[in-house]
This record gives sequence, C-alpha cells and structure tokens, in this order.
Amino acid sequence: MQANQENQFHTATSLTDLQQRMALSETRIFKAVFPNTTNHYDTLFGGTAMQLMDEVAFITATRFSRKRMVTVSSDRIDFKMPIQAGTIIELVGIISKIGNKSLDVRVDIYVEEMYSESRMKAVSGQFTFVAIDENKKPVRVL
Repeated sequence: MQANQENQFHTATSLTDLQQRMALSETRIFKAVFPNTTNHYDTLFGGTAMQLMDEVAFITATRFSRKRMVTVSSDRIDFKMPIQAGTIIELVGIISKIGNKSLDVRVDIYVEEMYSESRMKAVSGQFTFVAIDENKKPVRVL
C-alpha cells in the first residue's frame, strides 16, 4: 500500500491540479500522551503541543512543495481544551493558503480517549512557511 501512495504522490506532483496536490500532502500523526509530556495539572504542556504542531506543519509544507521550507510565523494557536495524560492525540496538517514564495498550513490536534469512542478538537493553529534555496534565499513554492 505504501508504494501505491508514493506513486499517487509522484503522479500528482506532475499535474497542475493543486487540489489533488493539497489533498496528497495532508499529514496525520498519532501520539500517546504520556506523563513525561505533561505539566503539574497532568495535561500536555502547551509548548510540547506547539512543537508537535510545527513539526506536522513542516512535514505538510515539505510534502506539498518538495522544497526546503522554513517556519516564518505561527498565527493564533487556540487551546480549546486541555489534553489529559493517558489519551491519544491526532495531529492533522493541511495546506490552507498558497502564495508565491510562502504557504500556510493549518494544524488541528484531536484528542481521543483510549478506551472510548470520544474524539474532540483540542487545539488549532496556523503556520506560515517560506520556500528557500540552498543559499537560504526565498524561492517560489511551486
């Protein structure tokens, strides 16, 4: 199945259909929230959540552009609910805006109870990336 996904991605990068390219660059990562990542309230550290979000945003931006990407800003990260230790989180990154030399990635964190069907959005944020060349000069995203 992995080879099939890779072939789909390579096919899409040769097409001019940006929607398909955006869909194929969507990134999903799952993590278990263990006590070593929580604060004294037994909830995920905000800084840890932001680090994970930036990582997912970077992967999403890179998968879309296949260029060197650097974070230039994070805009409005909203913490809607605490993320308790002993839960599973899913981070979902999607391209939300494409410019000439930059693009925006929206990252949402969903929290799931390990032993129930409960799933809720806990955190969301926007990250802006710029494509750069080997000399660290901005270049076109596409």
